[in-house]
Amino acid sequence: MRYLKSSKGKIKIAIATAVLLLVAVVFLSLQIKEIKVTGNKKYTQEQIVNLLFKGSWDRNAIFCIYKDRFQKHEQIPFVEDYKIVFLSPVKVEVIVYEKTVVGFVSYMGSYMYFDKDGIIVESSSAELTGVPRIVGLQYGHIALHQPLPVENGRIFSEILTLTQLLSTHDISVDQIQYDSKGDASLTMEDIKVFLGSNNQMNGKISELKDQLPVLEGLKGTLYLDTYDEAETVTSYRFVKNN
Repeated sequence: MRYLKSSKGKIKIAIATAVLLLVAVVFLSLQIKEIKVTGNKKYTQEQIVNLLFKGSWDRNAIFCIYKDRFQKHEQIPFVEDYKIVFLSPVKVEVIVYEKTVVGFVSYMGSYMYFDKDGIIVESSSAELTGVPRIVGLQYGHIALHQPLPVENGRIFSEILTLTQLLSTHDISVDQIQYDSKGDASLTMEDIKVFLGSNNQMNGKISELKDQLPVLEGLKGTLYLDTYDEAETVTSYRFVKNN
């Protein structure tokens, strides 16, 4: 009788060991083989994959689930957060939620990026491609996650309107400058565009888009501050540099 009990105990241990070994084999064999990244504009898919899946353990499906659910997410500049969705045991989608950035200013050797409300969302030592430098704003001490301290808070809605229009018309600029009156100018390599006030900005940027092929290769200033959508005759001028 004791022999039977001993045999049954050994069988149970053997079964439990086999199950654990099977679980371990499954655990180690479930490697993520395909990664799709969406929502990314400031980073390439390869960059996001390299940041989140640095080693073989990061590509293990079980460990990836644990890490995503129970550990703090990786801190990525200009990324608010991300979500990893399993499409199959070996295929995942990384959904990236980027921070909204409309421009940046230079401050104490760093580039301070701000959102549509003027909140500093990121500090970086590198210029982000596609985000215009904003100059001419008067401000004091700048702190991360705090509003850019300017006297005229309405300037941020004007910057947002301008950057959205530039993006809609697929116009890339190096710099946006505001003078003491709040009038805006654009710098595009050897071309400067004086836009003036925020009035009729949609028409001004649309007109700029139409003139870009004509301006290609030229150096000078395009004055669109006199643009008037009610006029049927061209109401602006281009002055070449001497």
